Amino acid sequence: MAHRDDFDDKRAAAATYSPNDPALYEGGAKSAVEGKYQGNESDIRQMKVLGRTQETRRVFSFLSILGFGSTLIVTWEVILSNLGLILTNGGSAGMWWGFLIVAVGYILVYASISEMASMAPTSGGQYHWVSEFAPASIQRYLSYMTGWLCFTGWQSAITAIGFLVAGIIQGLIVLNNENYVPERWHATLLIIAVVAFCVVVNIFVARRLPLVEGVLAICHFAGIFIVIIVLWTLAPRNNAHDAFLKFSNNGGWSSDGLSFMVGLLPLTLCLLGFDSQVHMSEETTDAARSMPRSIMWSTYLNIGMGFLMIITLIFTMGDQDEILASPTGWPFIQVFYNTTRSVAGTDIMCLLLIFPLTGSVIACVATASRQIWAFARDGGVPFSATVRHVYAKSAIPINAIVISLIVCVLLSLINIGSTAALNAILALDLAALLASYTISISCILYRRFSKTEALPPAAWSLGKFGAVINILAICWLLPVFIFTLFPVATPVTAAGMNYGCLLFGFMVLFSTGYYIVHGKKHYISPKERLRRDLQGDYSM
Repeated sequence: MAHRDDFDDKRAAAATYSPNDPALYEGGAKSAVEGKYQGNESDIRQMKVLGRTQETRRVFSFLSILGFGSTLIVTWEVILSNLGLILTNGGSAGMWWGFLIVAVGYILVYASISEMASMAPTSGGQYHWVSEFAPASIQRYLSYMTGWLCFTGWQSAITAIGFLVAGIIQGLIVLNNENYVPERWHATLLIIAVVAFCVVVNIFVARRLPLVEGVLAICHFAGIFIVIIVLWTLAPRNNAHDAFLKFSNNGGWSSDGLSFMVGLLPLTLCLLGFDSQVHMSEETTDAARSMPRSIMWSTYLNIGMGFLMIITLIFTMGDQDEILASPTGWPFIQVFYNTTRSVAGTDIMCLLLIFPLTGSVIACVATASRQIWAFARDGGVPFSATVRHVYAKSAIPINAIVISLIVCVLLSLINIGSTAALNAILALDLAALLASYTISISCILYRRFSKTEALPPAAWSLGKFGAVINILAICWLLPVFIFTLFPVATPVTAAGMNYGCLLFGFMVLFSTGYYIVHGKKHYISPKERLRRDLQGDYSM
């Protein structure tokens, strides 16, 4: 990684690229990756446009990256896992109408992201787009901040999903052994074990990762039908009026409307993270076309499965007070047990969640490692030269993968000292990624209206509706972001506080301070490497 102490003035302008400056441009370097793994002609030319060298193997196709994204998001599994939070603020009616609002909002957001992914299919994702589309005077700092937001969001996601897997396992132990007393440190060890397993898979099964995620995608798609068939066949029925119109305000908020908005947090999590595929762009063939199509199709598929699960739950989950008081700590486990009246049957149904959720952790580790690896290429993190290293034999950023385990260990330790750890980590994950979406979509909207430069060509374009879709996406993102940092219930206690706002604020202050101390001198923004002058030769 070149450090360009004498290039500060040009960086501040960040408007032009000097083709005689090899320290910034990497696109002309010869790739060590075998030719068959460098993608098609479109991918090779796009890497030159982006000023990058192909360092990883393109092992994902459209279908396999579609499965990767769908498996990572695990919408119906997260709905079940967060059932307690959903019922606390909103109830069955809040679940249905809230998910409808969330689904429409995310379609607008991911349509905007898909277009940017087609313009610049890079593992950097949001921080690259911010650098390219933001005003020149602030693009370096804003892209740097966005890179840290993505790092925070995806590292938190690994711990959060690992937390769900560990918690469900503990809940099943309680169900099977009445004498077991769950301890927070038990959950912490389970989280670390789950993530360590997923790190091992990412390192030693890297070439087979599309196959692994494909198998887990089958579990994801097939599991929902097994669950809903059992529930519709054996569970008692709720009436339609209560299912669609009975709101709950168990959080003690001053109005049902405020309670409903707070209850959007767990529902928003159910569809968070389809930018995951973007961070695998440099490992996907025909990325400019495959990325936007896979993002949108996996969004539609998971929304469909989400509605199937919600319509099933609001009619079959039974008495809400009873399931919220479940000794397992997980209302959905109580729903399964009340339905089957069998411990073994409940165990099997829960395994249908554990396998896809573990697959989600595997995909999160892959996503998070590629994001920080891409950021390290530009000098965005401490020890960037080490983090960005790709081992020639494996063609994967092993050091970046190991960092995900280290960060997970540190975050999971919070659980030992606080019962609010899960909510804090979920809120941090949600707030960081939503903020990165908001900034990147705002920047492309700025570019549309500023007309200083034409938008890059895209194989998947929003066309004349782009500005309207961007505006609506931002209008949805802003209030949702605010309510993600609210506590679940009032009056607020130390145990019930949403410490996600504290963690988010610390991350913003730390990254800003690190930018002032280190980033101003060493961070090379993607715009400085960009070669859009080659775009004319690039055939989409």
